[in-house]
Amino acid sequence: MEVKIEAGSNDDTEYPHDDNLKPYVCTVCYKWFASKYSLNEHRSLHTCENVHSCAECGKRFRLLSYLRRHMNVHSSKYKCTECGKCCQGGQSLARHRQIHSGEKPYECTVCSKRFSTTGGLARHSRIHSGMKTYICHVCDKAFCYSVRLYSHMTVHTGQKAYKCQVCDSAFGLKGLLDRHMRRHTGYKPHKCDLCAKAFSRLDVLRLHMRVHTGDKPYKCSLCNKSFSRSSYLQAHRQNMHSSRRPHQCPYCGLNLKTNASLKYHVLIHTGAKPLSCRHCSERFTWHSQLKTHLLKLHNEGTWLICNICQKKFVHSGHLREHLIQHQGLKLYACNECPKRFSLPTRLKLHQRVHWNFHRFCCGFCGKDFCRKESVKRHFKKCTKK
Repeated sequence: MEVKIEAGSNDDTEYPHDDNLKPYVCTVCYKWFASKYSLNEHRSLHTCENVHSCAECGKRFRLLSYLRRHMNVHSSKYKCTECGKCCQGGQSLARHRQIHSGEKPYECTVCSKRFSTTGGLARHSRIHSGMKTYICHVCDKAFCYSVRLYSHMTVHTGQKAYKCQVCDSAFGLKGLLDRHMRRHTGYKPHKCDLCAKAFSRLDVLRLHMRVHTGDKPYKCSLCNKSFSRSSYLQAHRQNMHSSRRPHQCPYCGLNLKTNASLKYHVLIHTGAKPLSCRHCSERFTWHSQLKTHLLKLHNEGTWLICNICQKKFVHSGHLREHLIQHQGLKLYACNECPKRFSLPTRLKLHQRVHWNFHRFCCGFCGKDFCRKESVKRHFKKCTKK
């Protein structure tokens, strides 16, 4: 299959591509189309020919009928009575209502997961097929979704017309700027029906729902372990099945497996605190610190509560570790002594006792310790003497 890229009004440039549905791509914004006629209709948006603009949001349309249909989004003509969302027409409203009714007539033939729309099923199917039909004609990088390609193209074009007035970040798409602005405003319109947790983005809510459903569609081909997110699978492969450490710290020379790990590690040396609280002047190094601060001091967020003892937690990982302790299982045994532990992290900390390796030192009396927690407790006592 060939992709035809319209470079001019009459010029066709062809690039190999596997998408049989949308072979025509706009060279200005890299949106894909099923026919040359649709592409030509779209191109008029960039050439400003016969363009009709929405007075509410500035979105532009080739035909006046498209603008009139779009204006329904800003009115209450096709408004959902459940959540207040306004749709373009009766059919789109009917499709939207399926989200609230729970009706999911479309089933995945691989994992039997059901969806309310054919579009949702089509997007989900790419998880199993690994199909990446949207290919950058500059560097050949492939993407599952067209919006990811649009965003990627700004790397080559440098066109980021939508600028944030708060922090000067710039974006190639207005939708990305709108999504970014929610970080500053704290607006979280997408709420989980099961735990009342709220999110600024719908895709993050969908990922969160896997916490409740237990859905883990990403499977490691080396050890058969499954994950709820593709990023978790990639991190697992890098950390567990690869010995490469290509990223070196410029301050201490430590080699790390991922660039993300290096970025976090460097903060230890620089002491930088890039994260700020929107309610006060406090700044933080880690996202976990900011999340804890917002919940404890500003009551922003949702406490995670143990259903056995009602103990509250900020982070889901801490709750999971706590629930394992309720089970009383100690599956992790030390190979040096009879001690057993419920968590691998506890076993790793304990094993330092056998290593006879003291990494932490009391700055007051000079005594060495294996664990940071131990030297902290000691230091408080030591300074009071």
